[in-house]
Amino acid sequence: MSDFAKRATAACAPMRELFPPTPLMRNDYLSQKYGADIWLKREDLSPVRSYKIRGAFNAMRKQLDRVPEGRDFVCASAGNHAQGVAFACRHFAVQGTIFMPVTTPQQKIMKTRTFGAENVEIRLVGDTFDQSLAAAQAFCAERGAHFLSPFDDEDVIEGQASVAVEMMAQLDAAPDMVVLPVGGGGLSAGMTSYLAQAAPDCALRYVEPAGGASLQAALRAGEPVTLPRIDSFVDGASVARIGARTFARLRHVAPENVLIAPENRICITMLDMLNVEGLVLEPAGALSLDVLDSLRDQIAGKTVVCVVSGGNFDFERLPEVKERAMRFAGTKKYLLLRLPQRPGALRDFLGILGPDDDIARFEYLKKTARNFGSVLLGIETTDPGNFTGLFARLDAAGFAYSDITEDEIMANFVI
Repeated sequence: MSDFAKRATAACAPMRELFPPTPLMRNDYLSQKYGADIWLKREDLSPVRSYKIRGAFNAMRKQLDRVPEGRDFVCASAGNHAQGVAFACRHFAVQGTIFMPVTTPQQKIMKTRTFGAENVEIRLVGDTFDQSLAAAQAFCAERGAHFLSPFDDEDVIEGQASVAVEMMAQLDAAPDMVVLPVGGGGLSAGMTSYLAQAAPDCALRYVEPAGGASLQAALRAGEPVTLPRIDSFVDGASVARIGARTFARLRHVAPENVLIAPENRICITMLDMLNVEGLVLEPAGALSLDVLDSLRDQIAGKTVVCVVSGGNFDFERLPEVKERAMRFAGTKKYLLLRLPQRPGALRDFLGILGPDDDIARFEYLKKTARNFGSVLLGIETTDPGNFTGLFARLDAAGFAYSDITEDEIMANFVI
């Protein structure tokens, strides 16, 4: 066994002070759906509802062993690492200052305060993780505190590898494939390094959100690069730049083994698991499940483990998740309709709608025009094909309209 594998294995025992191994559960629904033997490593069932407690605890424990008097810690996090650090701060009775983006869901902020109690101070700085990170590192240098990286730290990577240690102990044999979510790379780097020794024949697939594909960008460039723009919807995995240490452990990954998950499609997966399985997942927690359809031919008849990395979902976001899911599925569209300013025009339009078409939004955007008015329409239907018929009927009736559903600039402006 390699030195890293030994250290990852040794990291597990102290964790039992905080929590038992997270369950590895066979999922009948997904197994039947994809014709495979699919198991979920339920990191959403850790005390902080994500795997981040592992790296935070391991890094803090080892730092205190090295410098017992160094009891002041700082971190930056979009939520899950913050909760892990807060939990560990209270456990070790040390002080932590936690920087979080202003855009962090309130559920994660509240839980961080709950876990850390009087042992943590939360500072909301910046709109993105990377802005919070810069503020945290500057503060850390000023105070002389120890910075706990959410991913780019060997002790953190070692702690996250404990997921793989537990998984191997819970299975009778090594799986054929493990599907790993990727943000900054701590979990994927740790599990990859461990499994290279413990299960060298196990195939690995990596999943990134489309709006934060920092591993894919680094593999193309041969080194970590900073993405010019990220979509923060998958807040637990939207990182503009993968860690240098994590990439060093992942640079050998074949680019074709890195899959990209569109944010709106992830929403379909989240709703599917919630409605069918009663499984509450945050966007990052659904990454490994979202790509199973893309892997259908590769996983048929095989044993597959998907790491469910987190379940810190704020239900205030549910309307947005449903909206995104419907737009990706093609069952909701937004139109700008040019409506004649004459009696009966609205009635004529309503008569064009099909039996399964529902107006979810109707708003006059321009009310002063003499002959025509601009109307923003949100239309929901039961089948994407219904829009083909609706558009044909609108064309036949002479209505002028524009479909702005996929026009990002226009949609962000008026929706």
